[in-house]
Amino acid sequence: MMTRLVLAMVLVVAGGCAGSPAAAPTTTVFPNVVPGPEISVADAAAFTGAFVLDVREPSEWVTGHIAGAKLIPLGQLPTRLAEVPRDRAVVVVCRTGNRSAQGRDILVGAGYTAVTSMTGGMTDWIAQGNPVATGN
Repeated sequence: MMTRLVLAMVLVVAGGCAGSPAAAPTTTVFPNVVPGPEISVADAAAFTGAFVLDVREPSEWVTGHIAGAKLIPLGQLPTRLAEVPRDRAVVVVCRTGNRSAQGRDILVGAGYTAVTSMTGGMTDWIAQGNPVATGN
């Protein structure tokens, strides 16, 4: 069984090297981090290139958010999925980590695969001295 699995993997890689149009590029979604449903503030802060999705309310957003993040309140997320890219890792953020887990689950249910939520939310982000943008 293991031999068949290894052989199948070799054929897939070889097919990709031969220029097969169906071959997807291999990427590391969350470099230096064990992928999982949740990620620490420290690991989230170390990401480059991830799409940061803030699922808080606008009144929370203006008091402080991660620079470059996209605000889509949790209640609006199911109808605004088109605004969340499928070709980048997504880190979902909220105030303390509860809503971000719900947002992550909505995205996973919609077929997103490279998505995680940040434990501790903006509360821990700020407490750990990470930069915060204010206003709209």
